[in-house]
Amino acid sequence: MRALISVSDKTGIVEFVKELVDLDVEIVATDGLKKILDEKGIPAMRVEDVTNFPEMLDGRVKTLHPKIHGGLLARRDLESHMDTVKEYGIALIDLVVVNLYPFKETIAREDCTFDLAIENIDIGGPSMLRSAAKNHQSVTVVVDPNDYGLVLNELKTQGHTTLKTRQRLAAKTFRHTASYDALIAGYLTEELGEELPEKLTLTYDLKQGLRYGENAQQKAEFYQSAHVEPYSIANATQLHGKELSYNNIKDADAALKIAREFNEPTAVALKHMNPCGVGQATSIEEAFERCYQADPVSIFGGIVVLNRAVNMKVAEKLANIFLEIIIAPYYEEDALQLLSQKKNIRLLKVPFDNVDGHEKEVVSVLGGLLVQEQDWKVGEEKWEVMSEREATDEERKALEFGWKVVKHVKSNAIVVALDGQTVGIGAGQMNRVGAAKIALEQAKNAGVDLSKAILASDAFFPMNDTVELANTYGIRAIIQPGGSIKDQDSIDLANKYNMAMIKTDVRHFRH
Repeated sequence: MRALISVSDKTGIVEFVKELVDLDVEIVATDGLKKILDEKGIPAMRVEDVTNFPEMLDGRVKTLHPKIHGGLLARRDLESHMDTVKEYGIALIDLVVVNLYPFKETIAREDCTFDLAIENIDIGGPSMLRSAAKNHQSVTVVVDPNDYGLVLNELKTQGHTTLKTRQRLAAKTFRHTASYDALIAGYLTEELGEELPEKLTLTYDLKQGLRYGENAQQKAEFYQSAHVEPYSIANATQLHGKELSYNNIKDADAALKIAREFNEPTAVALKHMNPCGVGQATSIEEAFERCYQADPVSIFGGIVVLNRAVNMKVAEKLANIFLEIIIAPYYEEDALQLLSQKKNIRLLKVPFDNVDGHEKEVVSVLGGLLVQEQDWKVGEEKWEVMSEREATDEERKALEFGWKVVKHVKSNAIVVALDGQTVGIGAGQMNRVGAAKIALEQAKNAGVDLSKAILASDAFFPMNDTVELANTYGIRAIIQPGGSIKDQDSIDLANKYNMAMIKTDVRHFRH
């Protein structure tokens, strides 16, 4: 039996090769590994001993040779193939162990240049893997060091690997090379500024299997991007609690997207993909108190994100509420100990110092995918006063706060807010006035002085009924995108009631 070995990741390779040699397997190794094996006194041939041709072009060409690929691709069950390899002196290769140049790790480096990335595109490695995987009827191909033990065990117990194992390893190999090519394609597409590539090549790595999906009858897994964003649920460190569920992950992601809108100390409570309370203040303790008081009922069983360290004062408040998950950049030791006494709560740590909206959103539909940029556009750069009355400074702060929150509420969406606190949220209604009724009634029941509150709408008002309703509850300032052919009706009504109305020219539908 002959094995061809060429690995960039040399984890466990010396021990693996030594055991192969003990099983009388002849080793062919590329130069880097050959030097290591020589130092350990483990016998191995060089590739050029097989090809009778030296490596060239700075190592770009070494295994791309008929005496390598003929030995990999020859079918043992075809007499014509066996006659050909005999005629040309090609020795059969039974085992291929290859892992590839570290392209992913290279492009993740801060000092990576385009030329460096190109040099770390492996050509010979994928070619050998694909040849071996295609001929898995006879050839065993190993691309993952975690499979060394499996292969050794079968060689020791049976003298060969089973067809089932070779098939599984071949499928794994094609997944690996496909992912490798997808990374390269993605990198070049982005670097060259291709805006509408005719093919979308995505690759994700399995992070964990899930007990079930959205419901118990649905199977599910959690895959993470090949290059994980630092500020993401995929990059979270779980400090305590049971495994995250499918719904936990979706909700946690939605909550993180809200929290990243704010630089000031902010707390976000979320249930079923919608915020139920957002609080902002000069301290994280006060921010969470505002978040909790925004909706002390809906927070039960929800997720809380805090953009500051969890100290003991905050932890004592959190510990008195049933929560599924708490996410923060850091937990002080005594706070962590207190919260860890709650058996089922998940405590996650996420870095808040590298918040980015670069990664595109991908949503599956029957038969395809929808891909879009993240809705990362919030600010006052295009705000325009539509009404006769200007917003006061206090109203302006509340309008900005409410506008940042409403973009994360399922459409149709209405948020009623004060400066630093949501007091009413209407989400996912089939008409805008219905969402407004929910939000305004919630704020009224909370005992809020609505003459000091604002109303934010994720999209324009097709009719003036929302403005009329807002006035009946005492609202004096509204923010909305504008753009309806009936804008003037809403403006006229706002002027009649001495309301301030801001137009943003940006809508925030969230489906």
